[in-house]
Amino acid sequence: MLEEVEGVVQGHRDGHGFVSRDDGGPDIYLPPNEMRAVLHKDRVKARIVRSDRKGRPEGRVLEIVERSSQPIIGRLLQESGVWLVAPEDKRYGQDILIPRGGTGNAKSGQVVVVQLTEPPALFGQPVGRVQEVLGEVDDPGMEIEIAVRKYSVPHEFSVACMALSKTLPDAVRPQDHANRVDLTDIPLVTIDGEDARDFDDAVYCEPATQGRGKAAVKGWRLLVAIADVSHYVENGSAIDIDAYDRATSVYFPRRVIPMLPEKLSNGLCSLKPEVERLCMVCDMFVTLDGEVTAYQFYPAVMWSHARFTYTEVAAILGNTRGPEAQKRKALVGDLLNLHGVYESLLKSRQRRGAVDFETTETQIVCDETGRIEKIVPRTRNVAHKLIEEAMLAANVCSADFIAQSKHAGLFRVHEGPTAEKVEALRAYLKAMGIGMTISDMPKPGEFQMIAAATKDRPDAAQIHSMLLRSMQQAIYTPGNNGHFGLAFDAYTHFTSPIRRYPDLLVHRVIKAVLSGGKYQLPVLPTPGEAHAKLARRLEKSKAAKGADTGAKPKKPSAENMAWEAAGLHCSANERRADEASRDVEAWLKCKYMYEHLGEEYSGVVTSATSFGLFVTLDAMYVEGLVHITELGGEYFRFDEVRQELRGERTGIRYAIGTRVDIQVSRVDLDGRKIDFRLVQSGQTLPSKLLLDKGSDPDRGARNRGSRDQAPARAKAGKSASAKAPAAEKRASAKSKAPRKRR
Repeated sequence: MLEEVEGVVQGHRDGHGFVSRDDGGPDIYLPPNEMRAVLHKDRVKARIVRSDRKGRPEGRVLEIVERSSQPIIGRLLQESGVWLVAPEDKRYGQDILIPRGGTGNAKSGQVVVVQLTEPPALFGQPVGRVQEVLGEVDDPGMEIEIAVRKYSVPHEFSVACMALSKTLPDAVRPQDHANRVDLTDIPLVTIDGEDARDFDDAVYCEPATQGRGKAAVKGWRLLVAIADVSHYVENGSAIDIDAYDRATSVYFPRRVIPMLPEKLSNGLCSLKPEVERLCMVCDMFVTLDGEVTAYQFYPAVMWSHARFTYTEVAAILGNTRGPEAQKRKALVGDLLNLHGVYESLLKSRQRRGAVDFETTETQIVCDETGRIEKIVPRTRNVAHKLIEEAMLAANVCSADFIAQSKHAGLFRVHEGPTAEKVEALRAYLKAMGIGMTISDMPKPGEFQMIAAATKDRPDAAQIHSMLLRSMQQAIYTPGNNGHFGLAFDAYTHFTSPIRRYPDLLVHRVIKAVLSGGKYQLPVLPTPGEAHAKLARRLEKSKAAKGADTGAKPKKPSAENMAWEAAGLHCSANERRADEASRDVEAWLKCKYMYEHLGEEYSGVVTSATSFGLFVTLDAMYVEGLVHITELGGEYFRFDEVRQELRGERTGIRYAIGTRVDIQVSRVDLDGRKIDFRLVQSGQTLPSKLLLDKGSDPDRGARNRGSRDQAPARAKAGKSASAKAPAAEKRASAKSKAPRKRR
């Protein structure tokens, strides 16, 4: 009997699609004819009918289990007297017909939100009506309005949530001091970026000694104070429901969609200078070798003695007699102590072999209208690293505290590479002539040793990129499997409850343990249905894995299933936030590069594929595609092991790290894609070709032709583009940037 599975349809702009299986198995390919009656995000039952020459499954849709209820965003157009909406998300693959009277107040060319009234059929397009008019495509911030709806990011707080937030006090009250340690005399300080609006962590450090006499151990007392969000956000309240639904704050250029109402995120729970604030404290003793040998958690009242920026702290540490230090004389000694504990913690990191690849993070600087002025690199200085190590230490202590208490909770788990990725990485290292490899069950130190040994090679960027790609994505789960990248046996998130729901749950668990009680996850009315769906999928996945190993899966408890579902929900919404942020950044970069059509830049190859090269520009940090048809009159073959394109006749090679000169040849705003072509010094692009390849920013390209072709003979003058793969950035335990996740 042919295998039948359930899953969610993932459309592709080229007309085909895939079924993302509930049981975690490989995606099932759906050819274009199978996509006629379904849309992106529909839940279906499919049957695997064949496998392609590479062994990948191809399926047929048997039943549409559930239609996606998500509205579709697009441009309202009138063609030959017929109104239709061209979806902004090209994964939908079909235009939406709008009947007479269904356009409302919308005008042609405007961006609208459409609610389907009739689903697609084998011989009929989907039909819908305009539900909301977002405005003109060039309105400031329109790219964000589109993204929050495209990715179903909750962007409006419920009436009940806002009503409840108005009842909260404006400041810490005398009765709030009950059962709390008074730390107002301790000079805790916040250290954040220049543009930070909420301050959720404060730090303080002083020299300390553990024990007495000959057994005394010298070290540091490190205090990490985190805003006590759980004091104000009660379990299962209207604010809690909205916070869980969002699961994380979402960061866009010039705008943040917070997890909590502003009264909390920028008010009561923001550790502003010279005001009382409630906090949860991780009080640690750190040896001179960087080992945390003792810690305790307790609720406290604090008074931030200063608000520092990373730049300011780095300047003070670099010159304790400089002008910045003179302005902060009373606190310079405390900053030096923080630097001392940082150096100790750094020793521990190095002993553990934690993965620490230096990568370039970028920041988009916009003007008042939302247009990009420039793209600049984010420089990580010693102050960034100092705070990161302090937050890591507090997160490790919180994970250990929960594990030791035997209480259920969410850990931040980052598992080692799969067996398939281990083999692929071994083959790559061998092919590149690197005299080092990794074991069957690699340790993080093995990756760090390879990175250190190859850092001076010309192809170091390529090697480090491959090391990163071999790793898995970090998730939230109640099962503690450690954090591979950071080389911790147990790790969780404790340090940002303002912007991450898992941190809020960790705070509640710690408080429950301290009081001798047990924390129960709330029954959340709206997200409860999502809980149930995720739990069912998880159960199917575990059953499938048990079948593969021959082990009989254990029936998890209701409590464990609830925590599993919460972890899946938070992990999925974290990815949703990252995708929405990347989508907006991609649109802004396309808009920016449209103004530079025909201009030449130097860059470096950041990815090689069977259909071309992705190149990142040196000056602008923008990535675009050089399609294989733009590489000249040569037949190129993709070497998957070496991750490079090699010319069969000339032997010319293009791999990650190869430097090239390019010309901006085409920009597709709708597809979020930028095309480059290779050029030699002095070579220019004919004006006619420029006109053909340029994409009208007011209309956008709607060509859905396939671009991901196998190696082909290059033909000059042929347009090419493909979606850039999302490269995961180096993660951080403490960062205001939404893409730095541990």
